[in-house]
Amino acid sequence: VADPERLGIGGWSYGGILTNQVIARDRRFKAATSGAGQGNAIGGYGTDMYTLEYELELGKPWANLDAWRRVSRPFLRADRIVTPTLFLCGQEDWNVPLINSEQMYQALKSLGRKTELVIYPEEAHAIKRPSFVLDRMERYLAWYGEHLGASPAAASAGSR
Repeated sequence: VADPERLGIGGWSYGGILTNQVIARDRRFKAATSGAGQGNAIGGYGTDMYTLEYELELGKPWANLDAWRRVSRPFLRADRIVTPTLFLCGQEDWNVPLINSEQMYQALKSLGRKTELVIYPEEAHAIKRPSFVLDRMERYLAWYGEHLGASPAAASAGSR
């Protein structure tokens, strides 16, 4: 049903976390957007409001490092990511702090991968300023348009 040459993936918050997990394991996606996501649970430990939940599920990092490594795979195995990825986050995000997007962006940038990082000033986890909401949607369209191309239906409609 789907064109394997035009597969994109993306999400915000937990969707961004899942996007990072998927692109670290599967190279078939041609474009990704990861908003307010995380790829390095070890590096993010204690920076968000979920410390208790992480400890209940995974244990403390120093007591169960293997579990923490598994959930940190996107960052620790960034060399396996080939998907062009757009990272976005609010500067004041306390839920999934900006450091998480910055780390993933820097890892891909250091590897020479196609990546960008957009930081929305004075925004928290939910981007609310109308001009930023519009900017985010336009960036999604531009990113997927650049890496996935126009749909065949849109291309043929434009040529009429």
